[in-house]
Amino acid sequence: MNYVPLAPLYDAFTRDVPYAALADFYDALLNPGGAPGRMYLDLCCGTGTLTWLLARRGREMIGVDASPEMLAVAQSKAQAGAQPEVPPLFLCQEAAQLDLYGTVQGALCSLDGMNYLPPEELPELLRRLHLFLEPGGVFAFDFHSPAHLRELDGGVFVDETPDALCLWRATFDPEEEALVYGMDIFTRAGRLWRREEEEHVEYAHAPETLRAALLEAGFTDVELLTDGPGSAQGRLFLRAVNLPH
Repeated sequence: MNYVPLAPLYDAFTRDVPYAALADFYDALLNPGGAPGRMYLDLCCGTGTLTWLLARRGREMIGVDASPEMLAVAQSKAQAGAQPEVPPLFLCQEAAQLDLYGTVQGALCSLDGMNYLPPEELPELLRRLHLFLEPGGVFAFDFHSPAHLRELDGGVFVDETPDALCLWRATFDPEEEALVYGMDIFTRAGRLWRREEEEHVEYAHAPETLRAALLEAGFTDVELLTDGPGSAQGRLFLRAVNLPH
């Protein structure tokens, strides 16, 4: 997926995302006992805002994303704000090709990351998460339900800053069961404006399908949560516990 024009603008266009609340919520889901330390995987970490927040709370973080442009922005945040004791490690990998150096005690995937995975890639991703997550570790993620994605069909959305403008056009494809975002991105270039395009696809994964896939991959105690940050805007959360390998 092409993130070349969007990556340097992503943070400016997502100032309304409640990152601090998400950090609180995910940290509580992954570590209900409040144990110190802990190593987490932030899958589909994007520009790393949530990764850095959790690192500054004392978590050892591995951020994985398929976009080198988004990861470059994430890495550039090393000098911003308080420095964590252990800086995050960022890896450029496709989610379904996840390959870590060892195991982690918790894993999360926020802000629709799971919606970006085609259905055929979910089993392999979850198999790899089962392998790299310690027994008893928690995997938690948020996603938009199929009904919510269908409701966005035909919608047009605008994000802007003084020097950039992004127009999102949403079309739901019933055959693919996916929402396709056509994006026109305009950035100021002196007295003129530069226009670039991107296309994003979010797949409609039903909660019961995700639950079945988690159980098949070796997870248990799958719980659907509807009280997390952004739930009022259609965001759902799933939490599952990893079984022994």
